[in-house]
Amino acid sequence: MRKSDKKIENQLIITLTDLCDTALKNLTGFEWLTHLVNYNNFPASLKIICVFDTNDNLSNFTNSQSCHELGILIQKKLFEIDVNLTNISKQIAYDTEENCLKSHNGEWADRLK
Repeated sequence: MRKSDKKIENQLIITLTDLCDTALKNLTGFEWLTHLVNYNNFPASLKIICVFDTNDNLSNFTNSQSCHELGILIQKKLFEIDVNLTNISKQIAYDTEENCLKSHNGEWADRLK
């Protein structure tokens, strides 16, 4: 990883940690979030994955105004560190602990590959 990539990575971690704390307080069933990125194609390759506990809670979330609001908040916070999402609908994904447990025995590293 280049020095400039490491700097961006550190900014992403700080920003996404703050977003995660906000989501934990405000969204029922929200558990955590992570990101995947290929710095050779940044920021187009940046993908944010928001993880909920159950499929029911995820369904309730995606069918609510909160889903749209979280997307806007993610976009706004990333913009503050000069990261512009080029295709928000493809760069923010949602998943559940329930699905990971069923299909990957709870192994997130395998699921996120």
